[in-house]
Amino acid sequence: MDLFEYHAAQQRKKEAPLADRMRPRTLDEFIGQEHIVGQGRLLRRAIEADRITSLIFYGPPGTGKTTLARIIANHTASFFESLNAVSSGVADLRRVVSEAQERYKLHGKRTIIFVDEIHRFNRAQQDALLPAVEDGTIILIGATTENPFFEINSPLISRSRIFRLEPLSGEGILRILAAALDDSERGLARFKPVVDETALQHLANIADGDARVALNALELAVLTTEADASGQRHVTLEIAEESIQRRQIRYDKTGDNHYDVISAFIKSMRGSDPDAAVYWLARMIEAGEDARFIARRIVVHAAEDVGMADPMALVLAVSAAQAVEFIGLPEARIPLAQAAIYIACAHKSNSTVNAIDSALKAVRDEPNSAVPAHLKDASYAGAARLGHGVDYQYPHNFPEHFVLQQYLPGAMVTKQFYLPSENGAEAKVKERLTRLWQDDK
Repeated sequence: MDLFEYHAAQQRKKEAPLADRMRPRTLDEFIGQEHIVGQGRLLRRAIEADRITSLIFYGPPGTGKTTLARIIANHTASFFESLNAVSSGVADLRRVVSEAQERYKLHGKRTIIFVDEIHRFNRAQQDALLPAVEDGTIILIGATTENPFFEINSPLISRSRIFRLEPLSGEGILRILAAALDDSERGLARFKPVVDETALQHLANIADGDARVALNALELAVLTTEADASGQRHVTLEIAEESIQRRQIRYDKTGDNHYDVISAFIKSMRGSDPDAAVYWLARMIEAGEDARFIARRIVVHAAEDVGMADPMALVLAVSAAQAVEFIGLPEARIPLAQAAIYIACAHKSNSTVNAIDSALKAVRDEPNSAVPAHLKDASYAGAARLGHGVDYQYPHNFPEHFVLQQYLPGAMVTKQFYLPSENGAEAKVKERLTRLWQDDK
């Protein structure tokens, strides 16, 4: 690097966003993720001893994945190479692997390759890394916001330790903001900021666990506030609100978060918590989830987890699905919410899904017996001569429109697939079936 390049690099460093300038350089500066880098934790011990193996850091944006990789780069005696999966291809991978092989052969020095956004590498690109990871030529550190079990090849997964990073707590965000305000070299102290506690709390809350969002909003708030006569810049709650106007909804309609949120939604309805059900429904709607997908899951849940305990749940769920098609969003949010609330509040029974699954298992696993002769179709000429329909008893000719007779095939006659619960309307169903079939089932 010549003198001009050096000065240009220094200038870029000064003009970098606050979040980049305040990036922790050591584990002692690192805030949050105590479950993986706290004192005595495995990852911390491995970094401090410079004995890391291939790693995958998985978590939301702004939680410290790239920062941890840079801290490792600062601590290791190995050569450190950094790639971004967005701008790198197979040729880049082959180059760094070839250089790593040459480096180890000539100098006995290991190479650590950090791949940011590794989930953006396709299968072929990921496969290009595998031989070098497997024979120890390189140590891979991958960072991803997506579930690695969905997005990264199984062979790479099996050769790496996966560490999940969680969104930072509000307290952690406040500590990071305070450090930026007090730092005169990399932070904002030279601007003499005076930030109201309510403003800091607002930034920490709206950042939603993302340190990068909070720091960049704080920088915008400070730099756009005029200094008073004493040179101080007073940042109020109103200024903070303007600097971070809307919470970012962390949601990917085709990724891990999509499945996690819909799972939470369904489990909240199953768990009879209408408040949680409406909250997760709102998360999906606000993030732009397909309303038809939500409606389909509500219909399935109404049949699977409410079922016969409250048959109206399925009726209401199907009506909500039809309303989605008829009126669309945003108005369809109301019938969707009504259906979700109704289902959450309804009595629960999974007897219906258990019944059909048990019956399907019997059909698949046991010999398919013939239809009993008295149940066979007797509507055509000659059927009676074959014995079809003979001795069939028409239930409507009997009291309560019911008569005891065999409906299952002979080999299945002792089977009971539907086991009604004692919840809601199904309790009456159970009582009636028990009374009618008490001599036979």
